[in-house]
Amino acid sequence: MKADLVKAASEVITNQQILVNMVSRRVRQLSLGHRPLVEYAPGLREADIALTEIANGKLTFESTLGQDGTPEAPARVVLFPEVTSSKKVKKAA
Repeated sequence: MKADLVKAASEVITNQQILVNMVSRRVRQLSLGHRPLVEYAPGLREADIALTEIANGKLTFESTLGQDGTPEAPARVVLFPEVTSSKKVKKAA
């Protein structure tokens, strides 16, 4: 990875752990064939492309923490009513 790209991306995403996770996920996507969101020079590796995308503001993240820094309440789970079968099963003789 190029140091200037790391510096530029870390100015956009200040938390280093989040930056590492974003680059890691994006590298995986790019290596699976996803198209880059920015124009890049030939010979640039996936990590450098991911850092360029972050530095240019093409990739962002959404925090799962609430306003006060505590985890948000989980989504409400709606249970489906039980389904009963009216078919009678024949027993083998």
